[in-house]
Amino acid sequence: MNERGRFSSVDFPRVPAVLEAQVPDKVVHRNVLGGNDAAFSAERQHPVALVDLPSHVLSMTIGGLKPGQTSRLHRHNYETLIYVTAGRGWSRIGSHRVEWQAGDALYVPVWAWHQHGNTGDQDATYVACENAPLLQSFGVALREEADAEETR
Repeated sequence: MNERGRFSSVDFPRVPAVLEAQVPDKVVHRNVLGGNDAAFSAERQHPVALVDLPSHVLSMTIGGLKPGQTSRLHRHNYETLIYVTAGRGWSRIGSHRVEWQAGDALYVPVWAWHQHGNTGDQDATYVACENAPLLQSFGVALREEADAEETR
């Protein structure tokens, strides 16, 4: 491993023949919704709780939208799987507009413009899993927000 914490071909001789589980000290994040993710939520313009677990490949967040609220139009070069746990609404994913409700799952492909909105009279909540940490480890994760007045 080099000084930036990355591997290269000179590290090939150190690849083990047998794997041993590397169980970190932290394997549970208690009270996820009780955390203080106010700055991240403000940036995203809707509530988002970050799940703090030591995965090197996947991330998980718990998000929400108040009745009538929409997320910002954005895109990123990592995939997202979304599972809706409460409420109902819509998502614009590329040229598709889909309606969803609690119990539905959505797929957001790489670099597709997308936005989500709550059409119900209660909070909508969801669990989002992404492969952003994998791309971040290579230094290639990208995210772009559309301008406020921009429509795509």
